[in-house]
Amino acid sequence: GDRAVEIHATHGDPDSPVLAAADTAGPEPEGLSPAAYVEYALAQCARRGIDVFVPRLHQSAIVAHRAEFEAVGTALLAPPPEAVALFRDKVIAYEAVQSIGVPVPPWWRVRSADELVAAVEELEGQGYRACFKPASGAGGVGFRVITRAPFSLTQLSGFPSPYVPLDLVLDALRRADEPVDWLVMPRLEQPEVSVDCLTGPDNRIRLAVGRTKNGRRRGFTL
Repeated sequence: GDRAVEIHATHGDPDSPVLAAADTAGPEPEGLSPAAYVEYALAQCARRGIDVFVPRLHQSAIVAHRAEFEAVGTALLAPPPEAVALFRDKVIAYEAVQSIGVPVPPWWRVRSADELVAAVEELEGQGYRACFKPASGAGGVGFRVITRAPFSLTQLSGFPSPYVPLDLVLDALRRADEPVDWLVMPRLEQPEVSVDCLTGPDNRIRLAVGRTKNGRRRGFTL
């Protein structure tokens, strides 16, 4: 039934809106290793009597210690370790959902300039505009859209844009010391829709919430 809950939030960014939305809040120490973060989180849960912990940072390390959180009276609201590992790498995730018959957009895994050119040309040949993002990562970090237009003042007016000229990307790839691991895919039109799902220990969906992002506008959808 309905009952009041008290939310305690921690975050490394003192200006995070998560902190402002919670009943009580505290800063997280910066630069902890995954193991040290587990120790910090366990101590927080024990000291504050946390009933349910929703981890985001170092999630794979946290879920590997589920029994230790249960021992201090805290339930983890997080996927099992296998699911965390599955979705850390988008290629593995796409292959997994494809294997059970779920359609996914076309994608190419790219680790070199030549592979990037091949993927972009194939996508453009199908009438798409190509974009790329890291194979592992979240929240739009590293997302860019490929353009054939040369670098010009257009790129330097207004706010920074996600559009990058293909020749500059290829130059950077050929000069890079470290490897890249990107997914190249067709850029889909707005709005972007994210679906947040809540499951139980039996892995059955209890609640699904569709969130729309259209430029700076945020909304909900069925």
